[in-house]
Amino acid sequence: MASEAEMIDLTTLPPIDCPCGIARRAFADRPEFPGTVHLTDISRDAREHFHQTHTEVYVILSCSPGAVIELDGIPHKVKPLTAVLIPPGVRHRAVGEMRTLIICNPNFDPTDEIF
Repeated sequence: MASEAEMIDLTTLPPIDCPCGIARRAFADRPEFPGTVHLTDISRDAREHFHQTHTEVYVILSCSPGAVIELDGIPHKVKPLTAVLIPPGVRHRAVGEMRTLIICNPNFDPTDEIF
């Protein structure tokens, strides 16, 4: 039996405080999709962290001038529609205001955020 398609307005999901700002997370309960999709508003400098098992893809939707993503301590300038692949073990944080779409594989688990 095929699964049904699902559409979600990410802006209607409940906001969850996270080390980056505010996240709205979708699709954690879909067995055919081994990940989650997050709409994350970064309104302050995020806390540097890494994941032991998660791979993340950040897609920058909008950002303030001068916004960067730090990867293992090295700042990388970003602009709208920049995509950043972050494998497990890479320390990272966003600096500056930005709205991101984050795809996390496997399903997001807050215990895999290591500071």
